[in-house]
Amino acid sequence: MHSRQTLCDDFRRLGVQAGDTVMLHASIRAVGRLIGGPDQIHLAMKEALTGNGTLVMYASCPEFYDEVGRGNLTADEEREVLAHLPAFDPYADRSQRDNGALVELLRTSGGVLVNAHVARFVVWGRLARHFIEPQPWNYPFGRGSLLERFADADGKILLLGSDHDAVTFLHYTEHVADIPDKRIARFKVPVLEDGMRVWRDMEEVDTSGEGAHPNWPDRLFAQIIDGFLAQTQNRGNQVGNATSFLFSARALHAYALPVMHELAGSPIRP
Repeated sequence: MHSRQTLCDDFRRLGVQAGDTVMLHASIRAVGRLIGGPDQIHLAMKEALTGNGTLVMYASCPEFYDEVGRGNLTADEEREVLAHLPAFDPYADRSQRDNGALVELLRTSGGVLVNAHVARFVVWGRLARHFIEPQPWNYPFGRGSLLERFADADGKILLLGSDHDAVTFLHYTEHVADIPDKRIARFKVPVLEDGMRVWRDMEEVDTSGEGAHPNWPDRLFAQIIDGFLAQTQNRGNQVGNATSFLFSARALHAYALPVMHELAGSPIRP
């Protein structure tokens, strides 16, 4: 079994330092049995970071809020959603289930900020306000986004026993890569305006399973992460029972950008 203190010690052995800025992707199951329950994971991370640090997790939105117009729903399903889906409430609506349970535990733990957007992040710590505001409505993972400010702040990504294909930060690289034939997703989101529910148009470089480019292979993000870890000789360490990795977002971006350009048939020229 693992306690908050043993997890905090493990985070520090992995390389987390007081004052760091960390984006966490976590599998609670991978960590193992926890004395005090799964909240001990984010509490241990906060202790390792101290009040001078910043913790970021990606929450997104419940099902259907970013689906109308993407082409993934049948016409009947879209009519049902358009008729009955309430306006998105970024402060009350649950996190997307695919992002894991820990982000929802963090979101509801108090002392955090979220951005008023379906591409929703949960942030705790010193830089929370700086990261959350402002938030571009269109292309929310690209220029001017939280992800750009995270990289500028020398943020680190921590994979806590999580799927290497689920690294949200790589959507930033997709958004800013100057490559042809990107897939652009256009859809509608229900929001409150002057107390009324309205459907607001939104667009982004496609972050769905289709991928941002026709040339993307299956599980591209996992391939990029594994190649990056090998190149940097990052063997990770254990946090609880979970094999975990900590690395620089800037360094990952520098590695991933030419990979994406090459795959898109538009290599970066020196």
